[in-house]
Amino acid sequence: MCLATAYRTNVPDSIILEYVSKVEVHGDQITLTDVMGEQKTVEGTLAMADLTGGVVKIDCVDD
Repeated sequence: MCLATAYRTNVPDSIILEYVSKVEVHGDQITLTDVMGEQKTVEGTLAMADLTGGVVKIDCVDD
């Protein structure tokens, strides 16, 4: 199972959510879901997803 950590691209080492198992993009809304079912929605664009490395980077609007 591949789990990822989601980071804000504009703030170094700023973690949005850990153990991300699902990423949904609806326009400028990105919903991240972790392995326990916790969800976090941010406004922005998906910058990069390295599923082998377990990294998702998001350009958040609120940065």
